[in-house]
Amino acid sequence: MSLNPRRTALLVCDMQDRFRNAIFGFDNIAKTVTRMVKMAAILEMKVITTEQNPKALGATVAELGIDKLPAHLNLGTYSKSMFSMFTPEVCKALGGRYANWHDASAAVDPDGIERVIIVGIESHVCVFQTAMDAARRDMGDAARPIVLIDGVSSINPQEVAVSLDRMRNLGVEVASSESVLFQLMGDASHPRFREFSKLVKEEKDNTAETLQKMVGAVPI
Repeated sequence: MSLNPRRTALLVCDMQDRFRNAIFGFDNIAKTVTRMVKMAAILEMKVITTEQNPKALGATVAELGIDKLPAHLNLGTYSKSMFSMFTPEVCKALGGRYANWHDASAAVDPDGIERVIIVGIESHVCVFQTAMDAARRDMGDAARPIVLIDGVSSINPQEVAVSLDRMRNLGVEVASSESVLFQLMGDASHPRFREFSKLVKEEKDNTAETLQKMVGAVPI
């Protein structure tokens, strides 16, 4: 089943400067997130970013290219102390099904954001708690959160396998970035398919390298 990119948001969790030398495969994960951000521009998918205590841990790494997104697709970067990304500010920015998570009086747009794709760090802390929050909202199969196996990591790679297993048990979908991107594209007759296909080909080496590193360390 295809995904509707206009009703899906990419959540970029805490890809900050201070973590670069600590996280297993950080540069590989950054390449996956960068590819997803580029594809968001092609697919017209919204992106939202969080930073955990940025005064201490730094800003989001620049190479992700989030600042290059069209304004209507970049929902903003939000600092947080919570481990879950779903702060009141983030839920308000997302709208759709998420609008009234912290504000029961907020109107829910039935045509707004329905699904989230989660990338970033750490897989067993902020990524896990974000996915857990989304999965436990009991929004049905059509709204299950998606976590990218080649888009998340932790300081200790062994944590990734454990956290992905816990997320699956909660009903979270775990998938590769390329698989999800083709679900978002949906049809080769899409008017921007050639642009999409070109980027897939340009990124094939990065995609393969990241899958080899991450899936090799993270048994499915």
